[in-house]
Amino acid sequence: MSETETEKIPGKVIAAIIATGILSLCGVLVETSMNIAFPTLMREFSVSTSTVQWMTSIYLLIIAIIVPLSAVLKARFKTKTLFLTANLLFIAGLLIDAFAIGFPMLLVGRAVQGIGTGIALPLMFNIIMEQVPQQKLGMMMGFGNLITGIAPAIGPTLGGIIISALGWRWIFYLLLPLLLISLALGSWGIQQKSKLRQVSFDLLSCLLITLTFTGLVTGFANLANAGLVGLTGGGMILLGLIGMGLFAWRSLTIEQPILQLALFKNYHFAGQVLMFFCIQLCSLGFAFLLTNYIQLTNGNTALIAGLVVMPAGILGAICAPLGGRLLDAWGPRRPILTGTSVVFLSILIFYLLGTQIDNWVIAIVYSLYMMGMGSCMGAVMTSALGSLPAAAAPQGNAILNTLQQFAGSMGTSLAAMIVASAQSGRGTRSMTTAIGTHHAFLFLLVVAIIINLAGWICIPQRLQSK
Repeated sequence: MSETETEKIPGKVIAAIIATGILSLCGVLVETSMNIAFPTLMREFSVSTSTVQWMTSIYLLIIAIIVPLSAVLKARFKTKTLFLTANLLFIAGLLIDAFAIGFPMLLVGRAVQGIGTGIALPLMFNIIMEQVPQQKLGMMMGFGNLITGIAPAIGPTLGGIIISALGWRWIFYLLLPLLLISLALGSWGIQQKSKLRQVSFDLLSCLLITLTFTGLVTGFANLANAGLVGLTGGGMILLGLIGMGLFAWRSLTIEQPILQLALFKNYHFAGQVLMFFCIQLCSLGFAFLLTNYIQLTNGNTALIAGLVVMPAGILGAICAPLGGRLLDAWGPRRPILTGTSVVFLSILIFYLLGTQIDNWVIAIVYSLYMMGMGSCMGAVMTSALGSLPAAAAPQGNAILNTLQQFAGSMGTSLAAMIVASAQSGRGTRSMTTAIGTHHAFLFLLVVAIIINLAGWICIPQRLQSK
């Protein structure tokens, strides 16, 4: 086969990537659109900052529990069957939220959406890794991240417009046409390339994953109110850490684990997984901080908050495929380290600006941040998977997608916890929110230092040949 033929990407493969990408996009879109609605939901349902953030956290938590099963599901069920199941579950979750009569019902709908996205999200990257020629792998991984990355760009603005004009429930109604397009493209384009096989399902490992993520996310979300010694705060964190230890022991001692933690013996993979986790934690934490700061400190509407962060999201989405193309041309080291350095610089600027930041400054510095974030996130994922043998790629993909969702949930929970802790002190809501946001920037700055240190140590010069 000639090089030209190996570089051609069939139309059905592109349709399959777009179909699974739209489903993932809808998940991020409703998440970022609802983030801008948090102050509205707090007033309508009389809930606090630490409670309303569960709209995001429960969704990401459910995904983090479901995604580890992706390698098992991929082996046992047809790709198209998994996609159709995921799509219909997401539609059901949207309808539950659209007709919710209380905050608990909203959380149920988000959980159902999380199950659908948890099944669908790994499908896109599995299709890319399995069916796209290596010469275009970085570009297509960047394109996959562009599909999901464009959502943070338009989500807050779209959410602000919809909330102002129609009400927050229309955020869910208006996603239905996109999901129907995804359903049509996936039904036509998704093909079965790998052979189905019987893989054992370890129920105990699944329960331990649930214990780990539920304990950690719930504990950190409640830490501001319950304290480190409280059962729902520090107690849940301890429970999560115990679950994590037991899951690691179980995974390393059985023949067919849900997640092959032995892959972490590859230090290139392990270091880049740490980077990927921290990048995602920063990304979701930052989005939560800025949209709430603009509304609660600067006194703006949801629409204004969305417009302020929109340019940054667009630039970040554009930089995702660009980072992939640079990886294909130069290898992973230069584009990734450049992106992570920009991330660190922008967070440092935000921290040094103090507690009073104008909207135009937020728009400029956050644009710088998202350009760095967009250019390195997909490249880190590609480089991490490229550090593994081809046969281990589905397991590596499951690990990355699991940690991506868990990190997003942790980022939102930790940011909300830091802000809520400051809001419980003396002063106006505006002043305490500004102080809490400043404290959270310091936390994200430490995370950015970890990202860069891991990058300098673990990013290889070239991808491994398959």
